[in-house]
Amino acid sequence: MTDLASPLARSSLTADRRARELAELAGGTVVDLLVVGGGVTGAGVALDAASRGLSVALVEARDLAFGTSRWSSKLVHGGLRYLASGDVRLARESAAEREILIRRTAGHLVHPLPMVLPLTRDVPVGAALLARVGLGFADLLRRGVRTPSSVLPPPRRLSVVETLGMVPGLREEGLRGGLLYWDGQLVDDARLVVAIARTAAAFGARILTRVQVLAVQDSAVQNLVPGGANGTGPTAAMRAGAGPGPVEVEALDTLTGQPCRLRARTVINATGVWAPVLAPEIRLRPSRGTHLVLPAAAFGGTPTALSVPIPGERNRYALVLPQGDGRVYVGLTDVSTDEVVDLPVPDHGEITHLLNVVSGVLATPLDRADVLGSFAGLRPLLDGPGGRTADLSRRHTVHTGANRVITVVGGKLTTYRRMAEDAVDAAVAQANLDAGPCRTSRLPLVGAAPRRALASIPAPRRLVARYGTEAPAVLDLARDDPRLLAPVAAGVDVTGAELVFGVLHEGALDVDDLLDRRTRVGLVPADRAAALDAARSALTHHAVRTG
Repeated sequence: MTDLASPLARSSLTADRRARELAELAGGTVVDLLVVGGGVTGAGVALDAASRGLSVALVEARDLAFGTSRWSSKLVHGGLRYLASGDVRLARESAAEREILIRRTAGHLVHPLPMVLPLTRDVPVGAALLARVGLGFADLLRRGVRTPSSVLPPPRRLSVVETLGMVPGLREEGLRGGLLYWDGQLVDDARLVVAIARTAAAFGARILTRVQVLAVQDSAVQNLVPGGANGTGPTAAMRAGAGPGPVEVEALDTLTGQPCRLRARTVINATGVWAPVLAPEIRLRPSRGTHLVLPAAAFGGTPTALSVPIPGERNRYALVLPQGDGRVYVGLTDVSTDEVVDLPVPDHGEITHLLNVVSGVLATPLDRADVLGSFAGLRPLLDGPGGRTADLSRRHTVHTGANRVITVVGGKLTTYRRMAEDAVDAAVAQANLDAGPCRTSRLPLVGAAPRRALASIPAPRRLVARYGTEAPAVLDLARDDPRLLAPVAAGVDVTGAELVFGVLHEGALDVDDLLDRRTRVGLVPADRAAALDAARSALTHHAVRTG
């Protein structure tokens, strides 16, 4: 029997907990803060607020990490690109947040990643010198935020032999060596979102997926402002904190079809590219970023990432990012788009462009037959001067609109925690909430522990990298059914126990949640089809255990 006072029980997101907490809110419970949006920023806001002692509810129309947060490059980076554009403040913020994630709050999910910039004929001597200077400045930031060299070593020049030894798949002809530097890599961006949300739940936050906002009542003028549905976030303009009474939000439980009314003292809009639905005065210029999924064998099986200069571009690179599961992600495009949709789709030109750029440095060029899958996400970039989205700032903003909705938008996955802190500070000030100081810079997420402690956990390293201290709990699910330790499909590392854990503790409610977000099996369509039966079985297993 599970100890209800245990950390795992307190943080577990289950269908029963969701139903109970939604019923409490629908029954009239007023929370200090309602967060709209279940991506990394919304989850970060919920954790920040709950850990300050506020009562919090997060509502998400689909699932945790359903939108942009699961389509990143899986990097926790130190802002090297921002240095190249002269934004030292943003670069330092990124380096500081990387230090927090990799050493304090999520060391099980973030690990050091070696990256090599190959010095080929397409990289003139002058460009190589500028790159070395940039890496030197980035290393100064690393030291400035006190990330030790034992965690992220300083950059250095590689000989041709060293470069080929680290990345065997490179073309030797014309190679002058390489530049080696280190950054942070997430084992999985969607898992980070789930870990943040579960940590918030352990502090009492109500994490409610499949709850779609329909309208918000302005308590000052007593009117309902309807909105249209987009399927991923809220669909109405809100008024937060106005008048003597709480904000009243009309919502829909999409699991049951039942309408409900939620009440909160203030509201934060953390819906990313859908932010203008709640805050029409926010002007965004979304851009699409595409990645390809390829077999690691196409790159010689290297564990080292590649940073490949894009011909004709200044300070823009294609990235080759090994994932440790026999897969490699290649990205990243930056294409302006007016189409804000649930599931962005890479176009033919983006795929061809990425293959061509990376093939330019490989001994054996890539072709379409190598592509196992692809994915694309939409960046919620703040509009600004400049013709290209690639040139727009990656800063975030916290905006209180004329309708008093607090909107947090922009930024990067790496800086989600700082975005959340700024948004909660604004909410506390606006609604005069009784809250303590921000704690999240030193608050470990579920599963986190010092590296030495993680190394001693009696579980496979792959599980420890994904679940941290909870890895033994995943294994324990197979105590009575050893078949759960088997992979869910040929060529896939994910086991049945991980799917069951996703249902029992991570809020997964259907097959899509399990295959596309709690695990990333769905990134390769063929793997997803092969794992469908295992996912359905995991959901049935949960019904048997809790029914």
